[in-house]
Amino acid sequence: MTRFGFLSLALLSLQAFVGTGFAADTEKVQDEVRSFAVSAEATFPASEIFGIKLVNGHPTQALIAFTNEEPNPVTVNFVGASLWTPEEEGKVVRNLTTTRYGIEIPANSKESVSYSFATEMHPQDLRLNIAAILSDDEGRFFTVQAFNGSVSVVEPETSIFDPQIIFLYFFLLACAGGVVYFFYTVWVAPYFPQKRKSGKPAEKRAPGSAKRTETPTVEESASPAVSSASTYNADWIPSHHINRPEARKVKGAGKSKVRA
Repeated sequence: MTRFGFLSLALLSLQAFVGTGFAADTEKVQDEVRSFAVSAEATFPASEIFGIKLVNGHPTQALIAFTNEEPNPVTVNFVGASLWTPEEEGKVVRNLTTTRYGIEIPANSKESVSYSFATEMHPQDLRLNIAAILSDDEGRFFTVQAFNGSVSVVEPETSIFDPQIIFLYFFLLACAGGVVYFFYTVWVAPYFPQKRKSGKPAEKRAPGSAKRTETPTVEESASPAVSSASTYNADWIPSHHINRPEARKVKGAGKSKVRA
């Protein structure tokens, strides 16, 4: 089932790039695959010990090594891949990038090519199939399977210094601050005593008592009018108004005695 799936993918890719003039029967291609002594093996240099992970948004690089044991050279035309469900008779989930090469591999020799693709999917476990379309010197096309194994689609690791993460933290912090302020002003602030305004407290008066009006104390100050009145020119005032008469002494005033 897997082989027929790769043959269909190979034929569709080949027809798309070569043209509608090429038409090959599936059974004929299958026989040609068995007759050609060409093998391919894909490795992933950036893979981890715990398995191959396809990181969304980041290219995944595969290194495909071709071994040509034919007496004649062969040409690597296309390399394509597809993701399948992990079941034995799975279904195609997504077809990946198909890359054109046109690299000739001499007889009884090896050649490696680099193939990369990217994914944008929900994290899940799938099965990755990589196949290559080759041709011989007579123009016959055949497919070679390079990889068929389980992979995991994962999201990229996030960093706290990522601008999007920083903006998300700021937005969440602002929302939390708004909720706390609203809760405080509605349910907490009314239960606390309000602060009084600064100033002297009003005097308490007995009921029915008359209001006493206090006369403000006016400090004597030398106003310009008073100062101008106290300053005068004594030349034009008559002398008898200025020189006050002396009090006369009355005789016998000191000798008066109170008679009994």
